[in-house]
Amino acid sequence: MNFIKHVFLLLVILLLSNCASYQDSVYLRNDEILDTVKQKYSLFEYRIMPKDELTITVSTTTPEASAPFYRKIGMTKGQNGIGQGMDNAKLLDYLVDNEGYIDFPVLGMISVAGLSTRECEAVIREKLQAYLNEVPNVTVRSSSYKVSVLGEVARPGTYRVDDEKITIFQALAEAGDMTLFSDRKDVHLLREDGQGRRKVIHLDLTEANIALSPYYYLQQNDVVYVKPTPAKVHSNTFTGNASAWITMLSLVTTVVSLIMVITN
Repeated sequence: MNFIKHVFLLLVILLLSNCASYQDSVYLRNDEILDTVKQKYSLFEYRIMPKDELTITVSTTTPEASAPFYRKIGMTKGQNGIGQGMDNAKLLDYLVDNEGYIDFPVLGMISVAGLSTRECEAVIREKLQAYLNEVPNVTVRSSSYKVSVLGEVARPGTYRVDDEKITIFQALAEAGDMTLFSDRKDVHLLREDGQGRRKVIHLDLTEANIALSPYYYLQQNDVVYVKPTPAKVHSNTFTGNASAWITMLSLVTTVVSLIMVITN
């Protein structure tokens, strides 16, 4: 009888050890820290990096004046676009090369890496004034801002960011949130900087001070990996070896039954 109690107790301990605690399953604990810590009130600003793709438009009072500063699909580098019409045209994006330059019509190579979109607009606008009789309206937007989320989330995948700003929680929301078997205390962020250096940052999303982290906002091409909990790993191990577990349980049941017969 004591043997049966020991087996039952062992099963209970195993079940409890595989259950994630409530504290490990919630986000943003100890949020009072956000009121006590002095924060720098500066909004996140997207910075251009090598291999980014930029959509750049130039507007003037007369379309003919700005036509030389567009490149459309089908145009060669030497064509200026005059007389081809810009209505319903598919404009070519500008790829930032490894040195941080774009090749802009008429203006040539322009260094843009490290600039915000507003700063890039100002640089192009200043260079264009030498060719125009007015101050043009220049708009620069990223067309390749994306982040990837994989691991223990509902919808792993790569997600495009249209407003050039996304937090790690927004990225997880796009991916359908973490599953119940995710490790919220050690989320991995893989990041590559403008020089090609890669590093993995470990983030604890159960603590509110994540909002103070420099990694709270994701950069373009960041990869977020959500690890599984030990319970998920054990569950997968059990599922993959179900026949072996069933055989073992049958054997244990048989042994227990024999012991009960002998003791009685």
